[in-house]
Amino acid sequence: MTPSVESGPAPTTPGVLWGVGLGPGDSELVTVKAARLIGAADVIAYHSARHGNSIARSVAEPYLSEGQIEERLMYPVTTETTDHPGGYAGALADFYTESAERLAIHLRAGRDVVLLAEGDPLFFSSYMHMHKRLADEFDARIVPGVTSVSASSAALGIPLVEGEETLTVVPGTADPAELEARFRSGDAIAVMKLGRTFGRVRDALERAGRLDEAWYVERASTSVQKVAAVADVDPAEVPYFSMVVVPSPRNNPRATAATSVGGEVVVVGLGPGDDAWTTPQVRAELTGATDLVGYSTYLRRVSARPGQRVHASDNRVESERAEFALDLAQRGGRVVVVSSGDPGVFAMATAVAEIAAEPRWHDVPVRVVPGVTAATAVAAAVGAPLGHDFAVVSLSDRLKPWSVIADRIRHAVEADLVVAIYNPGSASRTWQVPALVELLTEAGAADRILIVGRDVGGPTQSLTTTTVCELDPAVVDMRTLLIVGSSATRVIDRPAGPLAFTPRRHVD
Repeated sequence: MTPSVESGPAPTTPGVLWGVGLGPGDSELVTVKAARLIGAADVIAYHSARHGNSIARSVAEPYLSEGQIEERLMYPVTTETTDHPGGYAGALADFYTESAERLAIHLRAGRDVVLLAEGDPLFFSSYMHMHKRLADEFDARIVPGVTSVSASSAALGIPLVEGEETLTVVPGTADPAELEARFRSGDAIAVMKLGRTFGRVRDALERAGRLDEAWYVERASTSVQKVAAVADVDPAEVPYFSMVVVPSPRNNPRATAATSVGGEVVVVGLGPGDDAWTTPQVRAELTGATDLVGYSTYLRRVSARPGQRVHASDNRVESERAEFALDLAQRGGRVVVVSSGDPGVFAMATAVAEIAAEPRWHDVPVRVVPGVTAATAVAAAVGAPLGHDFAVVSLSDRLKPWSVIADRIRHAVEADLVVAIYNPGSASRTWQVPALVELLTEAGAADRILIVGRDVGGPTQSLTTTTVCELDPAVVDMRTLLIVGSSATRVIDRPAGPLAFTPRRHVD
């Protein structure tokens, strides 16, 4: 039982709150400083579940001293339900507040309090809840500890991250979609808080294509430590004190085995300009590539990793670029072909698919990973002009005659569709935009809303909302996308700027 403590007059000097990290479980991994402070403390505090046992106390036991006051902070709930009016979160908030006050009584009495924390005190630890409630009033100091991530990596004996690689640490309690996104984008991964969450973590790893690379470590650094492939683990037997670790592909033998089945070509879209619009799945594909292929301007947006080969080329050799990528893959490369925007919208996906359809590339796998396309980026920047039916047309006549382009635009206007226009002009194509204005005017669309979006998402972004008849063709270049509204498209003036939208309901 915890000794009774009287709260007498406040001393001149309050005690110090020590958040002491104990490491992952092995008492010999407690730091020298932590052991010294544990032995000298007036009060030893630790959290426990309702059964009363504390792993933290058992780790610290070799360093405890006679006569120390012990404060066992017993959680009112762990995973079960509660009738607290604030629910689970409310019950825990009240518990942390009450626990902090119990420790504050000792600190005000001048007693130093060591609050034991498994792993590191500020790394997914209960200590932080006390720290936030007490650090404003008392001197609160942290003694870092070896984390379970480090212990699990040591148990594997595999380098976790190297060079410029990144480590992603996520709780298994996160939303499954968030888990999948993190698994796709991370070089190396560590998943904590397993137990009942193990099944959905494993499922997210499988959806992200990382299951075969993943290791399971149970009770790292202890005498009952267990290491296994995640795919071989029974979810019903997973305790809370376990972890999933995916070392980076550079050193992970399971990753090597998983990716040695042969080459492939993956066509990805980086989005229209802002790096934040590059999806986690695209980042994961870029990370895992042996070769990056693309137009030099787009490849400059990608930071190649050590060992990756970068193959830049001119923007007018799509077929040659596709053939080159397929040849690299046929020889075992994991080739990523880079586009801006979405690769399937007037970009490299079609070029790769056309060449891959030839018999000699029949056995080379080809995948396409989508990206944010310019039309949706420009639309979002001004509101929702694509909120109803719309058409998408490229104004470039390099691969189709102008007569076909003009006919399609006339039909779209006649059908009263919003029209998103890609590739409206370039240094060598200056006559198409004036011709477009003339065509739209003849079709009766001179007064339609026209949105001019240039370099949307990029450092020189500009947006103009005008009408067809007021468009200045000189402002349009290859980095511009035009959206021609339907007869129903509206623009509302607002303090933050104009808001354009096309109503979802059709009105005759």
